Amino acid sequence: MYYRHLYTGFLLIFLILFTGSTVHAEADKDIYKERMALFKKTEALTQIPWHFFAAMDNFERNIKKEDEGKVISIEVPAELWYGLGNSSMIQDENLITFFNGKGKDGDGDKIADPDNPEDILHTIANYMLEYGQTDEDIKIALWNYYKRDLSVQTIMNTAKVFKTYQEINLTDRDFPVSTDYNYSYRSTWGDRRGFGGLRIHEGTDIFAGYGTPVKSTTYGVIELMGWNLYGGWRIGIRDIYNIYHYYGHMNGYQDDIQVGQVVKPGDVLGSVGSTGYGPPGTSGKFPPHLHYGMYKDNGYSEWSFDPYPFLKKWERMAK
Repeated sequence: MYYRHLYTGFLLIFLILFTGSTVHAEADKDIYKERMALFKKTEALTQIPWHFFAAMDNFERNIKKEDEGKVISIEVPAELWYGLGNSSMIQDENLITFFNGKGKDGDGDKIADPDNPEDILHTIANYMLEYGQTDEDIKIALWNYYKRDLSVQTIMNTAKVFKTYQEINLTDRDFPVSTDYNYSYRSTWGDRRGFGGLRIHEGTDIFAGYGTPVKSTTYGVIELMGWNLYGGWRIGIRDIYNIYHYYGHMNGYQDDIQVGQVVKPGDVLGSVGSTGYGPPGTSGKFPPHLHYGMYKDNGYSEWSFDPYPFLKKWERMAK
């Protein structure tokens, strides 16, 4: 009797955990479908390509600490939404227009509600239309909205990724060096470095032989290539989660790699080397390895954080 009750208890726990995770996964899929439907609807109404406000929404979601479950994460400042003279924040669209506010009714109820997903997207799309419909026009609109170059750059890059893959739920990842080769690494973020002055190590060193393929870990856009005094031949990729991925000390680049290129997890970028710590071409001052760094942007500033826990997770996914 005791073992039967014990078995029943374990079975119940398993069912709760299994069904709970399944329900959560299904809910995630549903919210992505709902978002995409809203993006496509707004595109049909305004002729602004959906991937631009999808990227803007994604950018704002990833600068917020708690935003789980919201369909649309864009938050339009109250003074911009209602107009400076509308101190009572009346949501009547005609009154908002009278006070030179930008808030628009997106679902046909004559109310411009800043918490209504359709109203938010319709407002943002119409704001962009004030500047025009070309990519350059939209870039100018975004700059006037955020007043920050890095925010605009991130949104434009994310829009490029969404347009390329026609999808917003992009969750695949890969390990930054090929797991078919010998390699080793440990947590080295925060260690002391002396070349060029005392500083901390802003990444994880992955030791591997010359020529070991270096791969993109994520979906993103190549933002930077070339020589760096510290990092040698390096590549910088901005992903769709407001994170900049830095690959340093590379031996060289894949032939078809170029700045502005969209990449996905597993795309080969180049190979492991030992370049850096000197003028262009300097190599061999340390054992061959890949320096892999990650930098998070919160919409105001950007900082380095420890990539080691992510590397361990991506390594498991890659094997």
